[in-house]
Amino acid sequence: MFSADGFGKFGALDVDEDWACEARRYYFNIVGKYGAQVQALLKKASALDIKMILPLHGPILKEDLGYYLGLYNTWSSYQPESKGVFVAYASIHGNTAKAAEKFGEMLKEKGAEKVVISDLSRSDMAENIEDAFRYDRIVLMASSYDGGVFPIMEDFLMHLKSKNYQNRKIGLVENGSWAPTAARVMKGYVENFKNVVIAEPVVTIRSTLNEVSKKALEELAEVMAKGE
Repeated sequence: MFSADGFGKFGALDVDEDWACEARRYYFNIVGKYGAQVQALLKKASALDIKMILPLHGPILKEDLGYYLGLYNTWSSYQPESKGVFVAYASIHGNTAKAAEKFGEMLKEKGAEKVVISDLSRSDMAENIEDAFRYDRIVLMASSYDGGVFPIMEDFLMHLKSKNYQNRKIGLVENGSWAPTAARVMKGYVENFKNVVIAEPVVTIRSTLNEVSKKALEELAEVMAKGE
């Protein structure tokens, strides 16, 4: 099967390394918007006796083809691949970053299967998109900015929107001193994603964590640590 962009991956010199990591990043950033079309082609391909898959980008796949086809079915149907929580944060002065690290500790204490934390301002956007689709839960934590949300978070949300992000549980945490606005903007994006659950409570931090916001963060961690 000559699969064009399908079953491709990033990396020209790492054919002996794990396929799924770079193939996942490639899929969601290159092919991800077209899940319905991939599903239609997978149905056609299921009737074929495929011996090899030859993508335009990446190694020829010859063995255990069910593994690759299975992952593509999961990815293209927008279902989570792994149980876990992806915490994506956008911090201006560092207080939201500290809250994200604290929140990660809370999630682990409450039994979350996997916790991945990413600073959107200092990490690769393609890898953030990959992790957002990989795990079944995501928490968005952002500072308020000019009556909206810190721009890198909005950029991240626009990427998720363009890739048809769906079928996830989503937590929201905003930071702002005199006029927190980040949660409103983030919720405006999230509400338009298909089949998502917005977890309660939506947490507001007033510059730095205090006893009130720490308790609310703990309540959200309790909800998000659960995989159901």
